[in-house]
Amino acid sequence: MMYDSSEQRNRVLASLFRYYDGSVFSIRLWDGWQWSSSPGVEPACTIVLRNEKALKTLLVSPNEIGLGEAFIHRDLDVEGDVFSVFSVAEHILNRQENLHSRIVAKATQAAVGLGQWMVNGPHHSLARDRAAIAYHYDQPVEFFRPWLGKSLVYSCAYFRNCDDPLDLAQEQKLALICDKLRLLRGDRFLDIGCGWGSLPICAARHYGANSLGITLSRAQYEEARRRIDVSEVGDRCDVVLCDYRRLNREPHSFDKIASVGMFEHVGLTNLRQYFRTVRGWLRPGGVFLNHGIARAYDSSPRKNSFIDHYVFPDGQLVALSQAMQAAEAEGLEVRDIENLREHYELTLRRWVAALQANANDLLRHVSSETYRIWLLYMAGSAAAFRRGSIAVYQLLLSRPDNGISGLPLTREDWYAESPDRKRIEV
Repeated sequence: MMYDSSEQRNRVLASLFRYYDGSVFSIRLWDGWQWSSSPGVEPACTIVLRNEKALKTLLVSPNEIGLGEAFIHRDLDVEGDVFSVFSVAEHILNRQENLHSRIVAKATQAAVGLGQWMVNGPHHSLARDRAAIAYHYDQPVEFFRPWLGKSLVYSCAYFRNCDDPLDLAQEQKLALICDKLRLLRGDRFLDIGCGWGSLPICAARHYGANSLGITLSRAQYEEARRRIDVSEVGDRCDVVLCDYRRLNREPHSFDKIASVGMFEHVGLTNLRQYFRTVRGWLRPGGVFLNHGIARAYDSSPRKNSFIDHYVFPDGQLVALSQAMQAAEAEGLEVRDIENLREHYELTLRRWVAALQANANDLLRHVSSETYRIWLLYMAGSAAAFRRGSIAVYQLLLSRPDNGISGLPLTREDWYAESPDRKRIEV
């Protein structure tokens, strides 16, 4: 048996975690033997290794995919605070990798990329993006509803207080976007990547805008279509199933545009095309709000990423500076930037809590493996936002009309209801 004696196990684990300075944790093996990073202190979590394969994954050739797959298939489990385990994982993954691990990581990455190219075409082609979006989003809406809440908004909420309920925080986020855009009755409004339709419905129902949402996910399109009908805003709200690069609209078709949680799928090489397309749709004096995740400038993407492999195929996070450079290169003016990093950690913690609380119900709609992928992905994302290796930004851009931005002198306008922009009560 691998590492059979307690003395050998203690020595190996003590060496592995010699410089670890995160939350106290323990490791329990399949035979009941247990080790603690700080004996005598209550651990925040316990990592349960159910077989020798899981122990080997942890000690010999650790990488994100290997550790993630061990969790997905229950070879590895976490008892206690699931968020605290990511400081342990970060310590392990930041160790100097041996040559074998680097070779395996590069070979795996190359094989995955080649396989996707053969099935769906080149990186960020229309077909490949459509397949990637379907892979992530085309789960039954019954899987999402118990943890997203009644808003069905799958993006960072906006908390005025840390204890705000999720539904309230999501309503506040939708209102914040509409207010930053200064949506008015009759405005032509486009939501790129509209999800299940919450923002276009809000814009039509509470601001009187003529809203259009677009999505690549058929499951989202069908639910958004149903919600629009139920909301009785069909006379000024619509949704279409298409890629933003194939939306057939004349130049200057929209007064205001938003993109919320879609930007992560664009890719660095397509940034300028993305902003060029948006600028073409905007009327002179129009405004665009881009709400998306960016990586810290000094945080390079990890190779052999669990999220790339199991969650967001072909997703790519760029630095904020790269996004602004691309937007400015296409004639859009940066008017405001707001970092909502702490808000996304709060959002993810609520999603994870609801995932765990509704596990039995969710498992009627998806497999155990799918459930555990989402649990691991969201808990890990919360840890990444807390570390600051990623953040989420609302970037407000305008297409100036002979130097006129179409925006107020101060931010106060966004937070004070005005006679010209009064929400419609229903």
